[in-house]
Parts: sequence; C-alpha cells; structure tokens
Amino acid sequence: MAQLAFASSFWETYDRLEKPVKAGVRKAMAKFQQLPIAELYADKGLHLESVENARDPRVRTIRITQSYRGVVLAPDDGSDMFLLLAVDSHDEAYNWAAKRLFTVNTATRGLEVRNVVALEELTPSLETAAAEAPELLFEKHSDTVLRQLGIDDQVLRAARVITSTTQLEAFGGLLPEDQFEVLQYLAEGFKPDDVYREIVAERRPADADSNVDDSLSMAITNTRGRITLVNGPEELEEILNQPFAVWRVFLHRSQRRVAYRNSYNGSAQVTGGPGTGKTVVALHRVKHLLSRDPKARILLTTFTNALATSLRDNLRRLLEDDTQLERVEITTVDSLAHRVVREHTGSAPSPIGDADERHLWRRVSRKLGLPWSEQFLTQEYRHVVLAQNIRTEEEYLAVKRRGRGSQLRTAQRKQLWRGVEAFHSELDAQGKRTHMQICAHAATVLGAEQQFDHVVVDEAQDLHPAQWRLLRAAVPMGADDLFITGDPHQRIYDNRVSLRSLGINVTGHSSRLRLNYRSTAEILSWSAKLLGNEPVDDLGGDGSDSLIGYRSLLSGRRPLVTTHSSESEEVAALIKQVRSWLDQGVLTNEIAVCARFNVLLDKAAEHLQADGVPVVRVKNRPATEDEGVRLATMHAMKGLEFRCVAVIGVTAKALPFERDITPHEIDAQQHRNDLFKQRCLLFVACTRAREELAVSWSGTPSPFLPGGTA
Repeated sequence: MAQLAFASSFWETYDRLEKPVKAGVRKAMAKFQQLPIAELYADKGLHLESVENARDPRVRTIRITQSYRGVVLAPDDGSDMFLLLAVDSHDEAYNWAAKRLFTVNTATRGLEVRNVVALEELTPSLETAAAEAPELLFEKHSDTVLRQLGIDDQVLRAARVITSTTQLEAFGGLLPEDQFEVLQYLAEGFKPDDVYREIVAERRPADADSNVDDSLSMAITNTRGRITLVNGPEELEEILNQPFAVWRVFLHRSQRRVAYRNSYNGSAQVTGGPGTGKTVVALHRVKHLLSRDPKARILLTTFTNALATSLRDNLRRLLEDDTQLERVEITTVDSLAHRVVREHTGSAPSPIGDADERHLWRRVSRKLGLPWSEQFLTQEYRHVVLAQNIRTEEEYLAVKRRGRGSQLRTAQRKQLWRGVEAFHSELDAQGKRTHMQICAHAATVLGAEQQFDHVVVDEAQDLHPAQWRLLRAAVPMGADDLFITGDPHQRIYDNRVSLRSLGINVTGHSSRLRLNYRSTAEILSWSAKLLGNEPVDDLGGDGSDSLIGYRSLLSGRRPLVTTHSSESEEVAALIKQVRSWLDQGVLTNEIAVCARFNVLLDKAAEHLQADGVPVVRVKNRPATEDEGVRLATMHAMKGLEFRCVAVIGVTAKALPFERDITPHEIDAQQHRNDLFKQRCLLFVACTRAREELAVSWSGTPSPFLPGGTA
C-alpha cells in the first residue's frame, strides 16, 4: 500500500476548493491507502499519469474531478512514498507540475522544490545587468562557502547575479526553500558560520555524514517542517477534516527564519500587515524556545481573552508533546496583572471599567470646576500620567506630553494635577483601580520575583506603556527575553509607546513581513484604502511604518459592497449571503458576522437562528472546532481570521462614532488620532476575511469607505 505525505503547497490550496472537489480529494487519497502500488497505476478512476515535458520525471497527476487534477511526486526508488503537492484546475495543475523540479538539499538533506523553468529564463537576463553593477549582493562569499551551506549549481548561478535584497526577494517564489533562506540570512549580514548553525545544523539529520540516503522517502522524512506524513485511513480522515485548523499554524518559508532563529541577542520584533503570519510566527517561536530548553517557562500573551483562547488551541495543535504546554502561560496582559496582584496581596483587585472611569472624571471635573471635559481628562491621565508613570506634581509639570496636541501652561498643569489627586482619592474611597494601575502594581511585584524565562507578545500594537512595563518586569533582561509581533496599522486603542524608553531594545533584531498569506489581493487592495493617508508611527515609537511592498499572492472575488434601504433589508440580505457561503461548503465556524455595536449584532443573531443557522459569540471564547457562525463586534475581531466575513452596519453614525472622537477645537492631534483609530477598526474587521468579504449598510455610508470623504 502507498504511504501518503502532504506538502505545504497542498494546504495552501485545499481550503479554497469547493465541496465537490474536496470530496474528490478524499476519494483519491483513500484509494492511495487501499490499493497496492501496482494497482494504483492501473486504476482508471485515479488515472495516475506522467506530465508531458515535465522537468521532473517523477511528477504525476491524478484525477480529482472531471475538471480538477491533483499533482503528486511518485517514488522512483522502490519505496511506497507518494507526496501530494497541489490540487488545481486541469490546465493550471499541469502548468504547475511541468515547471517544478524536486531535489535533495546537499546540506540539510531535506526535499526542496524550485520553479526551474522560471530560473532558467530569468538568470541570463540578470547576468547581463550584473556585469555593469557596481557591486553584487553575495560577492564577498566564495563558491566553496555557499556550497557548504547547501547552495547548488543552479542557485549559485542565480545568486552570483543578484545585486540587491529587493532582487533577492523577487527570486523568493522560485528558489528552493532552504537555499533561499540561507541567502536571506547572508543578505542580512549574518556570517556563514552563524548561518550554518541557524539553518543547516538545526535541520541536518544527526546521521547525515554516515548515512547518505538521497531517496525520496528519506528526504520527505527529513522535511517535517514543510511536509505532513499520514499513517493510516483514520489519520487521513482527521487531517482532511481539519484543514482550516492546519492552516492556522502553517509556517511559510519567509516566516521560518524569523521563528526558528536559534537565538536573538536580546529582544526581537516582527511587524507586518494583516495576514502576514505574525501570530503563526509567535506560536512557532514558542515551540522553538520550548524545544531548545526543556525547563524554560514561557509567557505567551495577547490583547483579548478570545485571542488567548485561539492561541491556546493552535499551540496545542502545533506542539508534539502535550507536556510542553504546561510550561506556557497563555493569557492577556491584564489577566496576568490580576493574577500577580491577587497572589501577592491575597485578594483580587477590583478594576474600574471605561464607562465608570469617564463618569468618575466627570464628577471630579464638576467638583473642582475644571475647564476640561471628562474625555480630555481621561485621555490625559491615560496617555500622559499613566503612560509615563507620573507619580508627583513635580514630575507632571516637567513631563513632555508626547502625542497630545493641546498645550498646557504651568498653571493649567497644576490645576489638572489637583484633578488627578482627586481622582485617586475617589478610587481609594471605592477600593477600585484602573486596569493600568493594576498593571503598574504587578510590574513592581514581578520586578522582584521574575516568573518567566521568555515572553512572547502577540498583537503588541495596542499595549499601553504600563502593560509594557509589566512584561519587561516579567523576564530577566538578556538573550531571547521578549519576542514581539504586531502591526501599527491595526492599532485600535491609540496607545503609543517608545520601547527603548521602557528598556526594550529591538535594534538589529527587527523583521518585517510583507506577503499576505491569508486574504486575497482583491480584499487586501480594497481594505487598504480604508486607512486613508494618515502617517503611522511604527511599533516601537521611534519612526514611521507603511504598507509599501505589502501584497498578496492569492486572487479571488472582489469584496461585495452593498447598500440597503433599511436595516431589516440589510439583515435579510445577510441571511441570504451566509446561506450562500454554507451552500458552497464553508463550515459555520469559518464564517464571521461583524458589526460596530451589539445592537445590530443581536438582530443579526436572532434572524440567523430563526433561519436555522447556529451562531456563537466570539466573546464567549468558543473553541476553534465549535459549530456556529461567529458573531463579534469590530473590537472583538482583532487577531482572528475566517474564510468568509460579513461586516454590517458600516454607516456614518457608527464609523466614526462621534462620542469617541475628540473635538478638533479641544485637541487637534487627538482628533486625528481618534479618527485614524476608527479607520483602523474597520480595516481590522475587513482584513479578517481570507476568501470572501461582504460589506453593507443602510442609510448614509461611512465616510471611511473607498470613495467617501472624512
């Protein structure tokens, strides 16, 4: 009987197949496990045949349906190992198969794939241009050194004509995985010995020198990071039943070098737009740190409880040993702070909510006759006093109010500080604390009793400086102390920080991911227009960030953008759209319905359930596999992803929501920040969609929508 393995390229396409095609995949794979090898080639249903003019004679195609073919790599060494590579329409499958060549890396001994035809066509033209270039990217490295790192003759020829990192990235989809990663490291300034340690030594089998086995089955065995082996019909059924879950933890080669770098000399940071795989990189970094040190204690933290649940589910799926999960605390920063304070004091802290905090500031303002609104006072306290850990009037009088657009004279600062003292007194009287005050208390506790060896941070862009101080205090300063992922374009809480000022230095250890592996180019292009032209501070607060070069390699349908005469008509259209997705074979847990506020979400839930569609609230933290269309506010969509997303109620009253916008005359800078924060909120909601996005409203549309004016 044949033994099956699935290449990462298969998972990139499988989820996008329609239901009948997926059924064809299941049927074909079942035959592979039921029939003897000789009968596989004779089976008329599979129609296993070679590809005319294929560059690799081992490549075969199999019939999936009348119009779809699967591409497999067949053994030619007497083994029974078949590798499923991709499933696509008939012509596309044959075109893909004909151009690929599969080889064994001479250094890592893993299986690699290259677009050999494209390399042969591209390299000669670059050789002409390279002859006149002032310098070449890899000219300081000898052929001997490159070959020791696994660079073969064809890739070596291409490497010798590359003049810039931009040109190298253009080769990314053509070159073999391990070899491309070696060149990336060298281009970033790593020494060859470091590259050998980080890549070759990590992936090279222990017996590679004594056991030179270049068979297909051995190469597949050596490539576990990019290939999934399947043993038996039950495992096959299980893995094909959970393709979307597999996708959530799949690591692309552009991300692997970041996640599995052996060690960073200090903190490291990974940024990138939606869908570039930052969360997946964070999960794999945790896996790497756990496997490197069997005693390491790791904190994996994020922004919301729903995200923490998702991280826990996906990390459990990723780890090979369940006992490793016991060494990872997965929680939000606020939950960590509450636990630390509770364990230290013996009683649970009592936090005050945002609405109650604004009400308290309103009372203080009226009592003292302060000339500022509760909104201004809340923001001043959050973005200046708490952000810079101000404890005294003297400190407040001297502080630079970074990010605030209104100036305050000395007399005004003294007056405002009296309000801060009154606010603290009110809190003391109620036995309450703000969430950020609880974080500050926890940071003091952890500074004396650090509980972790490594901290991995996901969705870092919305953390407040008080929360960063807590994370800094949670781990000793040193190699691999903090690993940070985030995207400033998804900043929906307007927290601005300078990591350097908080003792977190990522200089020289920053990576930017630019390839979107989640959303189609059509969804990405439309969603990017929601952000307008407002400049964006980078994650660390020391520069700016942009989406230049950010792109998707996937294509699909354009977002469906519709207007309706009434809210009832809009909800009726939503039910029809969800039904259409379900009829296409999309599972309920792969669909999300999102709105700015719960009122409209409640109405959508009622009508979906009345139509027989199960629903579940994201705020209730459902497990990944739980049935039900996900319902979430835009804030709750942060960090999640779904095959299909409907964003409803995108009106001028909801986005921007006037109550959350600081008037321009009070603080012009904060006004701009508040508007951009709500642009980011809509951007986040729309970029949760992988394949299909539907956006709707009734009445006046939001000015943030493409074509509108803000």
